[in-house]
Amino acid sequence: MKYSLLSSIAATALIATSALGEEVRVYNWSDYIDEDLLQKFEKETGIDLIYDVFDSNEVLETKMLAGGSGYDVVVPTGTFLERQITAGVFQKLDKDKLPNITNMWDVIEDRVSKYDPGNEYAVNYMWGTTGLGVNMTKVKEVLGEDAPVDSLDLVFKPENMEKLAECGVHFLDAPTEMIPAALKFLGEEPQSQDPDVIAKAEPVLTAVAPHVQKFHSSEYINALANGDICVAFGWSGDILQSRDRAAEADNGVEIAYYAPKEGALMWFDNMAIPADAPNPDGAHKFLNFMMDAKNMAAASNYVYYANGNKASQKFLAEDVIGDTAIYPDEATLENLYTISSYSPKVQRVLTRMWTKIKSGI
Repeated sequence: MKYSLLSSIAATALIATSALGEEVRVYNWSDYIDEDLLQKFEKETGIDLIYDVFDSNEVLETKMLAGGSGYDVVVPTGTFLERQITAGVFQKLDKDKLPNITNMWDVIEDRVSKYDPGNEYAVNYMWGTTGLGVNMTKVKEVLGEDAPVDSLDLVFKPENMEKLAECGVHFLDAPTEMIPAALKFLGEEPQSQDPDVIAKAEPVLTAVAPHVQKFHSSEYINALANGDICVAFGWSGDILQSRDRAAEADNGVEIAYYAPKEGALMWFDNMAIPADAPNPDGAHKFLNFMMDAKNMAAASNYVYYANGNKASQKFLAEDVIGDTAIYPDEATLENLYTISSYSPKVQRVLTRMWTKIKSGI
């Protein structure tokens, strides 16, 4: 079963024409769950699940700040979660309704508490890093055997990007990911809130933007897997999905993921309940279902992202728990950085800069 906006419309119409049953509306990232779990939730609870998807935090935030989204569960990334909590967008969790919360991993809870003090409003769904997806054959054909595939030099040095444009490069359409990465490339503090420091990222990105085939936050998955592009600056699990899709297709495309050696962003996607959720009780049931150790393992085994559920680890496939691109080793963990949410004023600076970079003005 494919859950999408169309299925939501169909489900809504069905409910409207039949006896009103309980429903839960979930708004999550695209390509981010094993859809068998959605059917399992409906079967176990008798609750109709309406599942829609988005592909950028900005899209989600617009809906959340406008109010009346109609969703019961949403999945913002840490920095956006932090700002939205401050704006009063979410309700506190009733942990008495979440017995499976004991399965959660204290290490990840501690890191998420930077955005959600006391873990009062959200539970971690998945976490990962932002880095480089590389078609090894094509990149080495273009840049040579010593191509800097594990370095930000690959995408932020114009002389490399000019050559890589021949085989195609995608960047995330995400200013809060790409601008900190450019600052890291320059040796600046990636989570700087100083507009003067942030401005230093603009010439770096402006110089390479003409060589970027597309700024998009999901299309690179299939583009990499099919060999349509040779480099993507994207999210770890998405790139690993590309790797596995290429392997399953046996199309000769070899994809590798690298967390840049200069340092990579560590991010956290978290399940939260809007303050105006139509069915907060059903939302808690969905969160508790997802926090079941086997269910959470099934989700990670499908999407190739690490999760914040410690109890799930014994049920993870070896190619997930044993892959340091998903569950990094200590050395890599020490080289990861996080960012805090930006003030509205600084966020506007980032947004204007990003629009200018993409438009080439």
